Amino acid sequence: MNKTALVTGATGFVGSNVTKRLVENGWRVHVILRPQSKLTLLDNLKNNVTFHYHDGSAENMLGILKSIKPDIVFHLASLFLAHHQTKHIEEMIKSNITFGTQLVDAMTAIGSSCMINTGTSWQHFQNKKYNPVCLYAATKQAFESILTFYTQTTLLKVITLKLFDTFGPNDPRPKLFTLLRKTANENNTLAMSPGEQLIDLVYIDDVVDAFMKAAERFQKGKSNQWEEYAVSSGNPIPLKEIVSIYGSVTGKRLSINWGERLYRHNEVMIPWNKGKCLPGWETKISLEEGIKRMELGSED
Repeated sequence: MNKTALVTGATGFVGSNVTKRLVENGWRVHVILRPQSKLTLLDNLKNNVTFHYHDGSAENMLGILKSIKPDIVFHLASLFLAHHQTKHIEEMIKSNITFGTQLVDAMTAIGSSCMINTGTSWQHFQNKKYNPVCLYAATKQAFESILTFYTQTTLLKVITLKLFDTFGPNDPRPKLFTLLRKTANENNTLAMSPGEQLIDLVYIDDVVDAFMKAAERFQKGKSNQWEEYAVSSGNPIPLKEIVSIYGSVTGKRLSINWGERLYRHNEVMIPWNKGKCLPGWETKISLEEGIKRMELGSED
């Protein structure tokens, strides 16, 4: 089997876990970094991956791809902002559209034809075919449109995995469980919305399994020119219930002022549920078990 992988976004939570699994599975792994990238989540992998620093130019990207000749590109790099400000627009376009376009153009130039792209369920607000929750989701869709051009005019094959909420150990992102942990440890009160919105949480090991299953489709010649799958638990849970489960599993006392904050503009009350499931993949880790592993280090 082909075993050379290129990973973008490897310094992020999901990307670092994908990188780790690839190394464990015996792949030759290369990652593309920015000069200012922080390698904290890759500390234990520094001797097992090859780093390439991208200067922002298409020419540099082409040189990197020529030196690697990857069999599969795992494209996870992005700038995520739930709410952008005017000052963020240029960097978001560079990260989510320009960088990816340089990458895929270099891939096609050297004959590297397999990309696993990362999308978001937020491209489908109110369960519509396309309705972006925010500019971040819109940039994800814009890049998909660019990929459509390449799949129609070259030999490029793309599998897009659309992620929902992800969680697991050593997650540095300021997301729900980080807030709950901080609130409990500091004995503070957390102001939250009424808490009726459904959240689709997928444990990080299951998310990584999806990327590995997608790679397997390429390796076994099962993929079409363009495929798109939802990496969903299939079981969204109300925010209030998630907080209750977290407190029960960890034994931590949580002081929450429900309803003190309004729902956000474009709050996703019911996650997208019309996505196709990746063949051979399903979630294995329940919310309770995931919280145990994340907070208590236990594994049933």
